[in-house]
Amino acid sequence: MAIELAGYLALAIWVYLVAGRGGFWLERAAVPPALDASRKSPSVVAVVPARNEAAVVERTIASLAAQRYPGAFHIVLVDDGSGDGTAEAARAAAPSERLTVIRAETPAAGWTGKMWAVGQGVRYAARFDPDYLLLTDADIVHAPDNLAGLAARAEGSGYQLVSYMATLECRTLAEQALIPAFVFFFFLVYPPRWIRNPRRRTAGAAGGCMLVERRALESSGGIEAIGGALIDDCSLAAQIKNAGGGVWLGLSPATCSIRGYGGYGEIGRMISRSAFTQLRHSALLLLGTTAGLVLTYLTPPLAMLLGRGNAALPGALAWGLMSVAYAPMLRFYGKSVLWAPLLPAIALFYLCATVHSAVVYWRGKGGQWKGRVQDG
Repeated sequence: MAIELAGYLALAIWVYLVAGRGGFWLERAAVPPALDASRKSPSVVAVVPARNEAAVVERTIASLAAQRYPGAFHIVLVDDGSGDGTAEAARAAAPSERLTVIRAETPAAGWTGKMWAVGQGVRYAARFDPDYLLLTDADIVHAPDNLAGLAARAEGSGYQLVSYMATLECRTLAEQALIPAFVFFFFLVYPPRWIRNPRRRTAGAAGGCMLVERRALESSGGIEAIGGALIDDCSLAAQIKNAGGGVWLGLSPATCSIRGYGGYGEIGRMISRSAFTQLRHSALLLLGTTAGLVLTYLTPPLAMLLGRGNAALPGALAWGLMSVAYAPMLRFYGKSVLWAPLLPAIALFYLCATVHSAVVYWRGKGGQWKGRVQDG
């Protein structure tokens, strides 16, 4: 009886998620609009924070330098104490008139390393008096028309922040098992349709590629307002939306991360770095999240396998709905839908990484990134 009841609860959750969560699972690749040729294109400065990114930064800077953008555009790379030749690799990828490399100072108290580098880049960019800032990571490769599409969406639809969820590397077995689920879970928490809706409070963005209107950023508090944020992208989106600005988030197959994850441990550490921060360091929220993940993802297969006769039906239906909801993200990544029924096991991995995030935080070593403890 108890397992049957749990199965019905899980089924109710999945009916809601599929039918009432903003259609998060139906998100498709965004078609970029075209710039209005009759109007002057806004000026843009790209700010790229980089710390020991020599392996990837050359391709990133080259893709930015190759943008087919009719407006004024400059790139500022902020070398955040690299010791691997990051600055030299960046300079080799773009002409000096298009790229400026500056070296970040030691982070001030209260700032995360990345946001300190971004803040210094934003301050330097002010000398170009840009209309927009493109905040992008050192491992993101942009299609030639990427910037034009972002600017056209911002200008044409009145958004103050537009962001692409970059397509992540998905080649190794670990990446195939876990990366599509990462985007699926992100969209479940931050449904893009709700983000775009000005009547909803939901705000989210993907830090790898964000075009933000400079005036909106400054009037909402500037980078300083989120200087200590570990989840900086969603913090910036909330900052802009709370100040009355419009926020747009979408999928882009032409905006790609070239950072590979060699195995399950690497991906686990990536999740663990910010998971407990997302829960506001609350043990109560961690317990609630654990219970919610178990009920939502693990209960359906357990109810189907342990239930007898009709008692197994709600678990089977919930597992089926879960698999149907996950299939579109697998297709976006070009992976077999046979991965879909494995989502309960994948969710268990994410749950373990979240618990690990809390343990590491309690040990004073949370949010480790590039040799820095940023959430201890």
